[in-house]
Amino acid sequence: MFGRKELSVLVLRDANRIAKELREALTSAGEAERPGLEAALRIAEEAAAVPDRELRARWVREQRASVGYQGPDDESVHAVKALRQAQPGLSLLSAVQLTKDAAAK
Repeated sequence: MFGRKELSVLVLRDANRIAKELREALTSAGEAERPGLEAALRIAEEAAAVPDRELRARWVREQRASVGYQGPDDESVHAVKALRQAQPGLSLLSAVQLTKDAAAK
């Protein structure tokens, strides 16, 4: 009998840390630096607000595109195969779940 495999995908991001550092830099910034730091802070805060599910979906699409997949963003065998071609170490279960998540986005 096969054991149950768990899907384990970790999303790493530094946007929150970068936003914090930009806020700190703003406290001592001169007038000339403020507009650029404020713009950078807005960008970092927007990036930090993106849900993990959306980041995983973007990653799936980027991986499939890296191997030339131009098909629809669906749960097809071709979409799963392209993801596994891009990431050979990815289990079939993980590839199917990530593909489903990307298609649901």
